Amino acid sequence: MRHWIDGMPGWGNVIMMTGTLVFWAVILLIVVAAALRLPREDGSRGGRRDRRPDAERMLAERFARGGIDEAEYRARLDVLRHGTAGTTGPRT
Repeated sequence: MRHWIDGMPGWGNVIMMTGTLVFWAVILLIVVAAALRLPREDGSRGGRRDRRPDAERMLAERFARGGIDEAEYRARLDVLRHGTAGTTGPRT
């Protein structure tokens, strides 16, 4: 009867601690999954947002709207990515 601690056998304590850890792990996973599925301020969802920097995305949008031509787009994109203007277009 020495293995009984507070009315519970030694393995009972281990099982109860394991069950508690599993319970909180499941709760944490549910919270994280819910947070990843919430829409962000820009309207995108957690795992599917645009990986390009904001400046490149804005430049691409200007090019798509026709605000700049292809040569200017490529020159500005080169400056954004490498910090230098290429020889393909004018540097503005």
